[in-house]
Amino acid sequence: MKLKKEFLCHTTDQEAMLVPTGRAGFAGLVRGNKTLGIILNLLEKETTEAEIIAAMKARFDAPEEVLARDVRTALQNLRDVGALAE
Repeated sequence: MKLKKEFLCHTTDQEAMLVPTGRAGFAGLVRGNKTLGIILNLLEKETTEAEIIAAMKARFDAPEEVLARDVRTALQNLRDVGALAE
């Protein structure tokens, strides 16, 4: 899976934003924390949920089940707005 090209990412040190283009079919702005920014960054190229979880585990000191739950939630939210090409 990866982000559709109809969505643009912008991240800062504290916040991540996903902005749809005119052809995205979604009118709004997705805002999240820097963790979402890391996930969005990983989704700029083809990747899997397991690869995202592994990258998050390497970066954060948290139980894998917590990271997996958070990644699944983020991915579902991105699916809900039509941002993922799977």
